[in-house]
Amino acid sequence: MITRFAPSPTGLLHLGHAFSAITAFDLAKKSGGKFLLRIEDLDRSRVRDVFEEAIFDDLHWLGLTWPKPVMRQSAQRPRYDAALDKLVEQGLIYPCCCTRSDIKDALSAPQEGAQGYGPDGPVYPGTCRGRSMADRAPGDALRLNVRNAMQIFGNKSFFIETGGISEGCNIIDPAKFTAYVGDVLLARRSTGDIAYHLACTLDDAYQGVTHVVRGRDLFDATQIHVVLQALLGLPTPIYLHHELVRDTNGKRLAKRDDARALSRYRAEGRTPNDIRLNFGL
Repeated sequence: MITRFAPSPTGLLHLGHAFSAITAFDLAKKSGGKFLLRIEDLDRSRVRDVFEEAIFDDLHWLGLTWPKPVMRQSAQRPRYDAALDKLVEQGLIYPCCCTRSDIKDALSAPQEGAQGYGPDGPVYPGTCRGRSMADRAPGDALRLNVRNAMQIFGNKSFFIETGGISEGCNIIDPAKFTAYVGDVLLARRSTGDIAYHLACTLDDAYQGVTHVVRGRDLFDATQIHVVLQALLGLPTPIYLHHELVRDTNGKRLAKRDDARALSRYRAEGRTPNDIRLNFGL
């Protein structure tokens, strides 16, 4: 068994991160497997060295260990480009020049057939879907033509868990998936940076991850990743979706919630065992 924890160095780790990392670490340890740490540093505008250093400090403080060197997404561009080329060959990618304002305006226009909101926010209405890669201009984003993709994907099942650590099975419905997800962003506009869904999917396969531990809020992302795996001929891990750690008001924690940052608990003299006891681990 190989698990992983893949934080982005764009803020301080909080209790929710700790729960996910500890769960993945313990799962691998109990099976005699391997726990990996991956740094997802593609968002260069928000990535900070100080946050990456804090990630290492917090995880070491929790008692977690992992093989070195640590994989960083910023060093993986050749693999990402190769995957994009494969999807282009299948006729599944098109260039998109739409801005966020364009998408917002389209959502307010019924004639565009906009579907509202999905896992990545406003569902892209397909404004540029008719464009070919030969029409690609500098600064264009790249999107997956989900309608075409689902014709290849069909109606398949995958192992998933939405509660504890047992395995379950779910089925992606092509019609519902297409309407809810929209044409997934694979490379960002202006910068050309690879987007989260493609990078994460490729990295899990490259690192041989067998069990992905993540919060229930990423269930919709899991479906996107399973589809990409099928299109690219990659193995599908078993997905374990745990409950989210919330504050006293029931709101899930975010990086901006500094009061829940692990560094604060350390500064207050708390111990790693205190953190585990907080989760009942």
